[in-house]
Amino acid sequence: MDKSKHFNIRVYGLLINERQEVLVTDEFRIGMYMTKFPGGGLEFGEGTIDCLKREFKEELDLHIDIKSHFYTTDYYQPAISFENMQLISIYYNVEANSYSNITTTTKIHDIPEIDGAQSFRWIALDKLNPDEFTFPIDKKVAGLLKAKGNKGS
Repeated sequence: MDKSKHFNIRVYGLLINERQEVLVTDEFRIGMYMTKFPGGGLEFGEGTIDCLKREFKEELDLHIDIKSHFYTTDYYQPAISFENMQLISIYYNVEANSYSNITTTTKIHDIPEIDGAQSFRWIALDKLNPDEFTFPIDKKVAGLLKAKGNKGS
């Protein structure tokens, strides 16, 4: 195996409220605005569920429970920002006891151009547009989520 090639494992949560809206995050990182689902990178020695719980606590000060696995990348996806790196993304359906402490906006990219800036928005499942997401895997998951939401499940 070529040791110059690596995997980047990312873990994301699909948090859907009682109004059938999913939480998304708008961020400014690596010199660009991005829209994606909340979550982040798996750290060495960490399990995927612990990673996702940590990310939601760090980003939203929110304790979540994992309901079910939703999707894992099942094709080759090179990492956009890194050469010789394959991205593997794992998505879980998650829930929280309360959403009241989540500060949200209704405006896309309602953040300054400062590295690490982040805001959150709720998007109705029936209005979810995969093209609004920045990365190919999030576009795919948004499409799957919208299709599932439109079936009433």
